[in-house]
Amino acid sequence: MEFTTGGRLEIRISSEDVGKRVSVRALNDRTRSPERFADAVGVLTSWTGGVLRITRRDGRTVEVAEDALVAGKVVPAAPARRRGPAATLRELQDVAARGWPATETGRLGDWTLRAAGGFTARANSALPLGRSGLPLPEAVDRVTAWYHERGLPARVQITTGDPAEDERLDAELAARGWTAERYALMRTAALAPLADAAEDTGRVLLSRAPDEAWLDAYGRTENTANPGAARAVLAGGPSVWCASVPGAAIGRCVVDGRWAGFAALEVSPEHRRKGLATLVMAALARRALDEGASAAYLQVETGNAGALAFYDRLGFTTHHAYHYRREPEH
Repeated sequence: MEFTTGGRLEIRISSEDVGKRVSVRALNDRTRSPERFADAVGVLTSWTGGVLRITRRDGRTVEVAEDALVAGKVVPAAPARRRGPAATLRELQDVAARGWPATETGRLGDWTLRAAGGFTARANSALPLGRSGLPLPEAVDRVTAWYHERGLPARVQITTGDPAEDERLDAELAARGWTAERYALMRTAALAPLADAAEDTGRVLLSRAPDEAWLDAYGRTENTANPGAARAVLAGGPSVWCASVPGAAIGRCVVDGRWAGFAALEVSPEHRRKGLATLVMAALARRALDEGASAAYLQVETGNAGALAFYDRLGFTTHHAYHYRREPEH
């Protein structure tokens, strides 16, 4: 990472560059790391109280003390890549929520409160897309109470679509000791190339709801306090399709207008590296095309390197990042 002109470190950013993509170098705390410097690249989301907050591409935020800063500059946007379908964050999050529906929902202004017996963070978290209609501390208190009434820990998905609001909400929850967890990416792709990724061999069976064999292959419904709610989530959505290669692989797709949402892709260990995941995705994509969809989306955690590489090969690119904050255990 090059910062110098004629061998001299320079700080060429200021608080006026908030909202821009920057590259910075700062002195490390040598008691914690043997490295002298730490580098970070991302969007400068705030510069207040002597602290810079930089949000990386994967959604993680780095804090840099202003007095530790030794170099910094504004850098161009990441190189252009093949892009997925155009969409706003709000559109994608609304579609994704319908495609993985909670069994119970509530409203707090523009925020959606979702519960499904504890099955998955997606279906058991508040989705704050807009204004709550309350001061932020009061809104968080209301969210917490709503989840406690249902015997669930309070959890919030940090994807507001507004960097300032996202920053405020994340900071409020962090100050309360809420844990950041499950960093993930929303990824999109054109649907037609996905449908052409594998030929129709007739091996993939499609059904409107998961049967017992499909649920056994998925393997996550029985390890929850409310298996019935888990099955309701998996079977819910505008137009659900469950795919299986019996005894080997499964997948799920929900068609909602132009969008086809993919999830629950599982291949049994003894059948991996045989192209079955691609076969399942292609079969579901063809069915989605038949129903009028043209674009695909999916959600994957940032630590799942194998899945990320697989979806890269299928043409998926990252639309935005998000993560959750969960209240402390009592």
